[in-house]
Amino acid sequence: MQIDLAPVRRGRAANARSFAGLMELYEHNYIRLRNMAPDLNVADEMISTVPRHQDLFLSITERCKYTTMLRLTYRFEEAGQPLFEPDLHLKVYHDARVVEVQQFHSRTRGPLFIADMIEQKWMMNRFLYKWLGYCQHQGHYFHPMQHLKSSNS
Repeated sequence: MQIDLAPVRRGRAANARSFAGLMELYEHNYIRLRNMAPDLNVADEMISTVPRHQDLFLSITERCKYTTMLRLTYRFEEAGQPLFEPDLHLKVYHDARVVEVQQFHSRTRGPLFIADMIEQKWMMNRFLYKWLGYCQHQGHYFHPMQHLKSSNS
């Protein structure tokens, strides 16, 4: 598959569902995530609680020099078992200031797989963009859960 980078070189707006559009979406997701969680080094587990809304959980799964892997989800109970929905695994590229959905799990769909990789990434990251906007509108903001703070903090 050949990627059309001409719009990027000419400085024009990126088309949706193109590689350039996907990179722009990654940038917007980074901004939205950092508005909700400005310091990802504060704790490995964080929760955002807003009255009359579902709690939002953020878990750091891996930290590297230029990247952070994390999980963003709601937690429900179904028949006494925890249910995480939606369950997004994200990779934050701090140097490039972008966020990419690595995995998307849904109870109704299971893992999301589409033959066209750009289309798959577009759908997953567009969902993240809309969900982050929804969460921001509700007032979600991540504060560390004191009892789960990492031991080297």
